[in-house]
Amino acid sequence: MAVYQDREAFIPYRRSDLIELCVQDGQLAAADVAKFRNFCEILSAYYHFNLHQKLESLKSNYDPFNPDADTKYINQLTADTKANMEGQLVTVFANILTQANYLHLNKRMLRSALDKKSLIDLKTQIDFADFDQLVCYYRGDRTQKITIKKLWKNVEKTIEVLERVVLLLKFKNTRYFEAKKIPIKKLNFKPGKIYVYFYKNIPKYDLELLFPNIKLSMTWKDRLLFGIPAIGAGIPLILKIIPELLAIAAVILFVFFGQSSLVKYIKEEQVRNIMPMLVALLSLIVGLGGFAFRQYNNYKNKKIKFQKDITDTLFFRNLANNASVFGALIDEAEEEECKEIILVYYHLIASQTPLNPEQLDDRIEAWMEEKFGTKIDFDINGPLRNLQAIRGKIVKDGEAEASMPEIPLLTYDNQGFCQVPSLDDAKTIVDYVWDNAFLYAK
Repeated sequence: MAVYQDREAFIPYRRSDLIELCVQDGQLAAADVAKFRNFCEILSAYYHFNLHQKLESLKSNYDPFNPDADTKYINQLTADTKANMEGQLVTVFANILTQANYLHLNKRMLRSALDKKSLIDLKTQIDFADFDQLVCYYRGDRTQKITIKKLWKNVEKTIEVLERVVLLLKFKNTRYFEAKKIPIKKLNFKPGKIYVYFYKNIPKYDLELLFPNIKLSMTWKDRLLFGIPAIGAGIPLILKIIPELLAIAAVILFVFFGQSSLVKYIKEEQVRNIMPMLVALLSLIVGLGGFAFRQYNNYKNKKIKFQKDITDTLFFRNLANNASVFGALIDEAEEEECKEIILVYYHLIASQTPLNPEQLDDRIEAWMEEKFGTKIDFDINGPLRNLQAIRGKIVKDGEAEASMPEIPLLTYDNQGFCQVPSLDDAKTIVDYVWDNAFLYAK
């Protein structure tokens, strides 16, 4: 079983397309085609029901932290209860993202991405201490060519883009921000609440766009352009007018205090040159002020463009926010789980020879590349565990159900080869699970 560093487990095709391609592959007998479709249908319905329970868990545990909530609690939640709900929320949330074949972007990787140069030439800062929880996952790391304007010409640049990004942030409580002397009314988020974001096509080095507590400032380049010309132009003139400045100081001292040891060193020519020098100094100040204003205005324009990019990202690339993210991710997890199981089951019943997990993994990856031209790093362990976990009974006429053993959809023989029941038996097993989902009548 090969391991690929440049591939993901995500299967970028619809479940219905995979089913059709399995049918068109020609390995199933004509009598088994309808049975295979029926198996896929009942399997998908089972996973829809199974993951719906996780969705309800996510929504229930998220409610106390939902900044958009418009419902009330009958009884006040204790701090311990809320902490327990937060822990369950984060655990189930991460599990769903893993099921949907998302990859974890930890704090070290996130900081590394944020430290890289952004498309916008501004210094950005994210204070990670503002968060009690930070969970970030992504899917689809690809490169994309874009055209940017540099000086007087357009330059083509290759950037890394994350096709899907999911971000969960829990901000610290009000006391924390009050201690930082930040007015709560000026915050664009609610302290103590959890914000969940779901975005598409985000440049990897512009992930800071997604954080509500982003701070902007000048780059070193901006600061140098702002200060060095002023210093460079000012020093020669200051050195030139130092004698005249001493003369002015001497005159002021003589007028106000009646004597000055500097007066005897003052020449008439210096006094006559004072006004031209003052005019030159004033001209320098005006010129440098204009240059400084122009540089500051450039910085402000870049800042406005950056804020526009944030607005565009939040509006045009946003897929869902807060509680609505959970439903979208549950749908994706359901799709991925079903696609993986369908591929595993199909290739086991279609194979002419027994397959162990490693052989099965390689076979599916080669089949995906051959049929779709798509290279994936198939996660064989997940679907194998899921098939083993689905257990039901095959009750035949005249046999007592209680005496029948439960049969899993996947077993292993003594040599480690994978074995699955026939299509008829597989449908019966999943149907049994359905029939016993609720046992109120019994």
